[in-house]
Amino acid sequence: MRKTTALIVAFGILASLTACAGGAGSNGCDPLVSSGDASAVVTAPGKLGAAPKVDFPTPLYSKTTEKSEIIAGKGAPIQDGQPVIVDVTILNATDGTVLQKSSYAAGGGSIITAGKSTFPAVSDSLRCATVGSRVAIVGSPKDSHSGQADAANGIAKDDSFVYIVDVKSAFRAKADGADQVPVNELPAVVLAPDGTPGLTIPNTSAPKSFSATLLKKGDGAKVKQGDYLIIKDTGVNWADKTVFSSTWKTGQATVIQVGASSVVAGLSKGLIGQRVGSQVLLVVPPKLATSDGTDTSVMVPTGATLVYVVDILGIAL
Repeated sequence: MRKTTALIVAFGILASLTACAGGAGSNGCDPLVSSGDASAVVTAPGKLGAAPKVDFPTPLYSKTTEKSEIIAGKGAPIQDGQPVIVDVTILNATDGTVLQKSSYAAGGGSIITAGKSTFPAVSDSLRCATVGSRVAIVGSPKDSHSGQADAANGIAKDDSFVYIVDVKSAFRAKADGADQVPVNELPAVVLAPDGTPGLTIPNTSAPKSFSATLLKKGDGAKVKQGDYLIIKDTGVNWADKTVFSSTWKTGQATVIQVGASSVVAGLSKGLIGQRVGSQVLLVVPPKLATSDGTDTSVMVPTGATLVYVVDILGIAL
């Protein structure tokens, strides 16, 4: 599957972590997706965090994505850029077939970032939702699988998807700690209004030693070995100044387990002991720019000195 595969990966259950409709201006928030005739007929009774019994008339179709609230949450409205941990059930709206389903374990969940991204059916619908809510979404074919058929998985090009999303928790959209004094001879970082960092690498040889410099000092929980961190980051190769990874570009925050062998050693070294809400500039020499290679989501250049700007947004567990 093409877009469908990517979507299901985005909602891939974080197994390692387990041991009413909004209108414009609702709750002071301007939603990207509103209720409609299709989302209004979807029912999913049961307690938040427990697998719902989803029901809707089939075939169900919507040319545009719609959402309706089934359980009202009490948290603040979720804004663009906020990573959210959810439980989700995804169904083919044509025949009710379940395509993907969370484990609904108390300590589990899946992560997606609210607002415009490569997963619009759900990420757009999360804007203005609240923590503690259950939302029924009917995703258009375009927003769910780019309108592409996938016969092997029983998906026709005109199939809509139904998503039942339980919003379990939400995190900062960007580092919000106190600004710190810049350090000379290190890469300069300039932030866009949404928090996206731009880096200027000095025209000098790469340092041979590791450094971790606070750009913003948060006041949240302190990061410990083994924590599952929710971060946004940009990675740049010092030598040729190319960006080799950026969660800001994909629109999706990520989760790393600090100290795990799959994580670049310099990332773990620079983040342990920092506090949530901080932004950290890391200069990682080649000997610390390695992992065991099991994390294939980021292609780390071999033998390069790497520069990371990391926003520490929260601790998942």
